[in-house]
Formats: sequence, C-alpha cells, structure tokens
Amino acid sequence: MTRIFGPFVAIVTPFDASEDISEPALRRQVERQAKAGNGVFCAGTNGEFYALSFQEKLRVAEICVEAAAGRVPVLAHIGEISTHETIALGKLIEKLGVKAMSAITPSFIACSQSELIDHYRRVADALSKPVYLYNIPARTGNTIQPDTARILADHPNIIGIKDSAGSQESLDAFLAIARERKDFDVLVGADSLVLHGLQNGAAGCISGLGNISPVTLNAIHKSFVAGEAALAAKHQDHYSSLRKQLYAHGFPPALVKRALRLAMPEVGASRAPVLISDEVNEKVREISQRFAEAID
Repeated sequence: MTRIFGPFVAIVTPFDASEDISEPALRRQVERQAKAGNGVFCAGTNGEFYALSFQEKLRVAEICVEAAAGRVPVLAHIGEISTHETIALGKLIEKLGVKAMSAITPSFIACSQSELIDHYRRVADALSKPVYLYNIPARTGNTIQPDTARILADHPNIIGIKDSAGSQESLDAFLAIARERKDFDVLVGADSLVLHGLQNGAAGCISGLGNISPVTLNAIHKSFVAGEAALAAKHQDHYSSLRKQLYAHGFPPALVKRALRLAMPEVGASRAPVLISDEVNEKVREISQRFAEAID
C-alpha cells in the first residue's frame, strides 16, 4: 500500500453570500496549495464538515480531486457520528479518486475504547481506500488511547493516525507506535508540533494554518528533509507565532477562515451560527496582514 508523506492543508470550504459552496473559490484554494507543494485534506475541521450536508461533502471531495489533477494528493474526511453513515460516505468518496480517507471519532456519543475499535474496524473493513484514524478529543469528547491505536494498527487498511489532540505527550505516544510499526504513520494535526513530529518520525502533517501561510508550512518540511535544521526551526517558530496569536481569539477554524478571508475575500464567512465580533475581526485583520501569504 502506498504511503503518504509531506505537508497537507486542511483546506477551507469557501461559501458565497448565500452560504452555498463557491466552487470557483474552492478550486482556486486547491490551486494555491498545489503551487505551494502542499497536499489537500478536504471537508475536515477547517473545512467545516460539521456544517456540510452529505451531498456537499461529496461535491467538495470531487472538486478538490478535479482541481488537484494528480499534482498533489487529496485526502478526504469521512467521519460521521454513526458507523453506518461514516461507511456510507466513505464508499462514495473513495470512488472520486482520493488517495486515502480520515475519520474523526464519533461525537455526542461517549464511546468506550472497545466501541472505537469496533467502529474503526468496521469502517476499514468496508472501504477499499486506506483509512487514517483522527484524534481530536477537544471537539468530539472521545479520545483514541495509544493502546487502542496500537490494536487498530494491526488492521491492513488502517495506515495511520491524524493526531489533533494538541499536546506533545499525545503526539509522542502515537509516534512511538509508528516507530514500532513501519506500516503505521502519524500525521501531525497540531500546528505548533509540525517540526517536532518530523524530528521524531512523523510522515507529515495536516495543518489548518496552511490556509493562511502555505509557503511557510511547506518550508518547514522542505528544510527538514534537506537537513537544514536551523532553517526548519526558524520556519516553525514563525508558524507557531501565528498559531499563538490567532488562536487566542476563539474557535480556531473560524479564525483561520476569517484571516484568510481578509486576504482573499472570495472564501466567504463561516456558516452560521459562527460569528466573528468586530473586536476580534480587527485583531485578526492585523494578524492576517502580517502572516497571510499570497500565491499567484
């Protein structure tokens, strides 16, 4: 099974004034990431999957695959609350040409570790494309424990985990599994830990801040691979500074999209009920002016 490496951006889903998907704007965002050398992760947390309908998620994946045109890989998020719906979405999305899929843990339901094991095994059994686990307990209320990930790593169609728990302790526990199991990869979901992950065996990352600073994200990876440790650290420091300043003001996906919108208005606003106050908007504007990177 082909392994997937490098930087991916959890791409925003642009909306027009009626809150409908803006397909031209989405295609331009994919083009922007492709020119920066980053892969695309679509309909994830920063893509507002929680606000998209079943059919919209399919359309977003279809557009991203078409726009990428084989130049960079496209990963798709398929996680739903129920196992049944996750499988149903995955079966349709895998036909569109994505390289792999990632499924967030079920939310609302407080799952035991045995329930998570059963959930992911059933999803992976049902799909032909490879599956990544997706750990983001702050948003779902469910945590994939390292021992659970170690058990699921035995499944031939589960190839790794996207860890967005946000702590080095969590990331290091999954990286330890990756060192034990050469067929199980870790994709870093915490923007402040991209370089730490690479230094300790991560295959790559899936970053939300890459919507704002795609060149810097790619430069962290490129410098690390080239053995330019000081330069990689410099890029990571810049990236971490963006994270610290931006995420201090509220819901990260909404802040990422607003910062990008201030630089590229066509991406639109987050879908309601998400709102950005005038005070926060001005703070984000200043951050966007300093960190947003244009790619022609």
